Amino acid sequence: MKILKKILSLTFISIFLSYIISQTTYASPDISSQTPLKVGVFLNSFSDLFISNVKKNLEDIQKQNENKVQFTFFNANGNQVIQNEDVDKALNENFNLLVLNPVSTNMDQLQDTLNKVAQKNIPLILYYAKTKPIVNFIKNYHNSVIIDTDVDQSGIIQGKIIVDTWNANKEKLDKNKDNIIQYIMLKGPSNSPETIERTKYSILAINEAGIKTQELLSIPCNWEEECGRTSMESTLLTLDGKIEAIISNNDAMAIGAIKTLQKYGYNKGYNSRNIPTVGIDGLPKAQELINQGIMTGTVVQDSNAHANAIYTIGMNLISGNTPLNDTNYKFDESGVTINIPYQEYKPQKQ
Repeated sequence: MKILKKILSLTFISIFLSYIISQTTYASPDISSQTPLKVGVFLNSFSDLFISNVKKNLEDIQKQNENKVQFTFFNANGNQVIQNEDVDKALNENFNLLVLNPVSTNMDQLQDTLNKVAQKNIPLILYYAKTKPIVNFIKNYHNSVIIDTDVDQSGIIQGKIIVDTWNANKEKLDKNKDNIIQYIMLKGPSNSPETIERTKYSILAINEAGIKTQELLSIPCNWEEECGRTSMESTLLTLDGKIEAIISNNDAMAIGAIKTLQKYGYNKGYNSRNIPTVGIDGLPKAQELINQGIMTGTVVQDSNAHANAIYTIGMNLISGNTPLNDTNYKFDESGVTINIPYQEYKPQKQ
């Protein structure tokens, strides 16, 4: 029952760490050499709903710290070549800090760009890029850190939501009475660590709870809502009546799937025909659907907490302080990565 034990410990840790994060005072270091400080933020895609929320939160931080910091955002549109070209150009634009949310975590595609940043000795935050080769690079480049999440934790909490839902409603949800959850998995990009770990640990958590599972279909949807919607159209044509759960690697794809479910009379709210649908991110729209009894649950990652971490740690890097100076953040076992915790989101009404 190792996974169940980890669920309990992670639930406590996530609540504790979230409290700590909320209590952190985000004071700007005294940097008088240049105002406002220029920060280049290179994002995977503005169309990613969670990333767009982080962007908005960073823009709010800029408004709250007028003349102290200026964020310039670059949209890679899911293309690593474009992102590498944008970073190349930015190296000659006197940015005080670079924040890189890479399209790909494959070092073959990133090595040259990261080497150029290191040669310029520009402070660097790698955001959502926790792979062993990248961790090794950061360990050798003192002017940088990784800000990420414990991806295993997100999958475990997602699996727990499914377990709780199944146990509370088994008679209704087990359509063929075989004591097995037949599910659809909506996935992010196939090479993404988030996709791999969220998928693995969500199912592992269900199985560790003593519940058998059967995957009816795995659909790669690249985090996109529209793909979730169109994929569910064709899926319902062939598997209608057999699907007992939809597990999505993020909220956007889950929201897309729900739009199709509603089109065909499912998930209209409490007391309606319902296929349990669970996502990850805690997007405002997902929370709204959960409170209406339309979506089953989500795993919250707080975009505001992510933005505050980027800002606070970034200001420390620029100032020459240690990255975690005057904060309550902690490095994980890698010594260079700060993990922002997840939390389960429960409906506000039953």
